[in-house]
Amino acid sequence: MSSPPHDPTAAARAPAVRWFGRMQLLRLLGKSERTMAWRVADPRVGQELVLVLPRVQPADAAAMERWQQSVRQASRLDHPLLAAVVETGVQDGWPFVAYDPREAATLAERLPARGVPALEAVEWTTQLLQALAYAHEAGLAHHDLQPYMLLLSDGGQLRLAGLSVAIEMAHVAGDPPSSLRTQRAAAERDVLACGALLHLLLTGQPALEEPDIGRVIVRLPPVGREIVRLPWSTAQPVPEPLRAIANRATDRQERQRYRGARTLLRALEGWQQSESSAGGGPLTLLADRLRNAGVLPASPGGADRAARLAMMERGRTADLAEVVLDDLALSFELLRLVNSAQVRGAQISGSGPVLTVRRAIAMMGLDGVRRAALSLRPWPGPLNETGATDLERLFDRCKRAGRVAVALRPAGYDPEVIYLITLMQNLGRLVVHYHFPDEASQIRRLMQPAPAAKPEEPEEPGMTEEGASFAVLGVDIEVLGAAVAHYWGLDDNVLVMVRRQPLATNPRSADGDDDLLRAAASCANEAVDALSQPAPRVAAALTRVVTRYGRLLDFGLRELQEALQSKTTSPLAMTSTGMMPLETEPAQPVSRLRS
Repeated sequence: MSSPPHDPTAAARAPAVRWFGRMQLLRLLGKSERTMAWRVADPRVGQELVLVLPRVQPADAAAMERWQQSVRQASRLDHPLLAAVVETGVQDGWPFVAYDPREAATLAERLPARGVPALEAVEWTTQLLQALAYAHEAGLAHHDLQPYMLLLSDGGQLRLAGLSVAIEMAHVAGDPPSSLRTQRAAAERDVLACGALLHLLLTGQPALEEPDIGRVIVRLPPVGREIVRLPWSTAQPVPEPLRAIANRATDRQERQRYRGARTLLRALEGWQQSESSAGGGPLTLLADRLRNAGVLPASPGGADRAARLAMMERGRTADLAEVVLDDLALSFELLRLVNSAQVRGAQISGSGPVLTVRRAIAMMGLDGVRRAALSLRPWPGPLNETGATDLERLFDRCKRAGRVAVALRPAGYDPEVIYLITLMQNLGRLVVHYHFPDEASQIRRLMQPAPAAKPEEPEEPGMTEEGASFAVLGVDIEVLGAAVAHYWGLDDNVLVMVRRQPLATNPRSADGDDDLLRAAASCANEAVDALSQPAPRVAAALTRVVTRYGRLLDFGLRELQEALQSKTTSPLAMTSTGMMPLETEPAQPVSRLRS
């Protein structure tokens, strides 16, 4: 057989073989202003590697030494979500790091143009944040997070390459690279880059149509003036809580952004848990803490209260109810006990929920109330002094809202029922303040308006409570409260009443007792919230409350102001019906709404 004719142009058409030292450059994986990454073949180890190197050479020998120290430190970090370093070195003046890809492709190679489903995007982002948090806590930052730095296996495991490879462009106010301020600023830049990556995962398109995430960051405040927010229409649906998290991660106000990898990680994990029906939904955020620390601690003065209970004999229900209602935790604990499936199934099968402390006392007896009081964690539980002060302030605020609701209630409705429903509309806020004090502080901070940049400009509005709780916890505070109430055994009608009226609605009419009680409790809570506004805004905020609820509940601004100034300490003091002795309390639960 004759050989094929020689083609003199074949050699010219064949791609030139390029080398970096002994490594053959196979294909460019990606590049930015700071770094580039190549797929290379290394004949010494007999496998393909991922080669990452900076786009700028170190300025001098001292800078080269700093770079080498940093990448050597990074190579010693042992974490399953950090790519394994095979070699670090310098070739022809260019420092480099080679990684073992373990059959993984980069995120840039795998990401479809329409993005990925929300749960998948969050799973990858949380893996990245776990790796970053570990590195940040070791004093290292990445400096140039890009899609080609993320190695993604077929099974969905993500590993981060390129840690500390990029040459740092600048330091904070002339501080050296090792200063805490410089490290903190670099870590915050990494977290901002994670926000841009999450935007890319959810939309499939780079933010600001800029593939280089480093350039996106430069175009955001405080350096630039661009805004990065998720579009309302995306190929993959984005749930509202996740949208709030993603938008906060790239917020144009620096003060609103996530400062640390673990803060953003907690928000995304909270959303994951709340989305996971198999894992118990929103309650999984609280399950372990509820078991270890209870729903709430006994209110301040719990020891004196317990002593009073110990000395009480069987007597009038009102006397005992007064003591119980003075302690939010004890009131809630009695409602939990008597509404649990076991108790209701054994004692009041087929009846509705118990919504008064009086009825709970009748069912449990004085000994049961004493045991419930002794089961509470002493004040302030695991909280530090600041957290305890914040929670005590919230207790007082909730009680005040309860008194306002009793004062404004339509004629004929049991004051204790409406008082407890008003308290339960704050159940989510209370458990978040107790079990997540740092997150509660973040939520309050995000809700505060920002000062105007210039005197003539309006101040920047803060987030709504719902948006802030989405951004911090990944779930609405009210959803957490409803989940706890459901866990207690309260039925669907009650679960509706313990959710406040949405601020976007104006309740003009009520379909029944449940709607009316929900509106009265919501009105009282909104009125007390209005008092926390800056002084010049209080009057307008109270007027909005009257506009929303005045017609339905038949009150005006004067009546609302009188209710807010009420000094009555107990709802039982505001009722016109006498309380019966404990031993003669009726057998059926007091779940009726009218006295």
